[in-house]
Amino acid sequence: MFDFRLKVFYVVAKRLNFTKAAEELYISQPAVSKHIHEIETYYEIKLFDRKGTKIKLTQAGAVLFRHVEKMMDIYRDIDIDIATLSQDTKGVLRIGASTTVAQYFLPKYIASFKEKFPDVEISMLSANTEIIENFLDLNKIDFGVVEGQSKRSHLKYKMLAKDELVLCTRTKNQLAKKATIKIEDLKSLSFVFREAGSGSLEVVAAALKDKGVHLSDLKKEIEFQSTESMKSYLLNSDAFAFLSVHAIFNELKDNQLKIIDVKELEIERHFWGIVHYGDMQKLPELFFKHIASS
Repeated sequence: MFDFRLKVFYVVAKRLNFTKAAEELYISQPAVSKHIHEIETYYEIKLFDRKGTKIKLTQAGAVLFRHVEKMMDIYRDIDIDIATLSQDTKGVLRIGASTTVAQYFLPKYIASFKEKFPDVEISMLSANTEIIENFLDLNKIDFGVVEGQSKRSHLKYKMLAKDELVLCTRTKNQLAKKATIKIEDLKSLSFVFREAGSGSLEVVAAALKDKGVHLSDLKKEIEFQSTESMKSYLLNSDAFAFLSVHAIFNELKDNQLKIIDVKELEIERHFWGIVHYGDMQKLPELFFKHIASS
């Protein structure tokens, strides 16, 4: 029901990048440009200012974006509310989630989804991103949620939420007295890493490489297969780690861990819902919309 051209505009306005919008919408970049041009022709006004590869919203674009964002929220609410009234919302939903997502992001959404749809039986497997993608290939799960950057061509990825990975250490660490360090200072620290195949490690490696630093340049003190193990180790050592802000919320609140800012380094990532192409069935789609509307 929602005008696809407005959806295209919405994604472009959020990403401010035609290429990324095309990838997210699974259409070509020329198709994205065509939809935007049609809207601009209809309203007889420019929606974006373009300077080379960079774009930004015009005043008219910002106005349209505010209205379209409200429309997107309304349509998601309609889908959820109508589904809530349906007597057929039942069945089994097998979710697979990468470790950080499973421990710190998904549980509250599963609980609220279960409250709305008590007849849906939900199970969740937890493993690193690579294994979750393999589970989907083997039909062991219906829907996956991962945080890795690499994407398999036969899987469909839908963005769910944004996350940030930050450098942290225990508050008692004498080196934590510095609130900010330089990129080069990372090479003098000892690190706790996630295992190979972890989406978190993949994102950290990509962000550091973009700044001219490789993981092999850093001193690895120990490797763990879970964020909880990493946090426990950090609380009892002077090592450092890049962890999700979702994962260390309580430790920050209790002043057990401290974030150290790294100049000119921001590590952002997204949590992605994944299914096979053409395979988004009713329950996975409903769960995705539930997260988006919460």
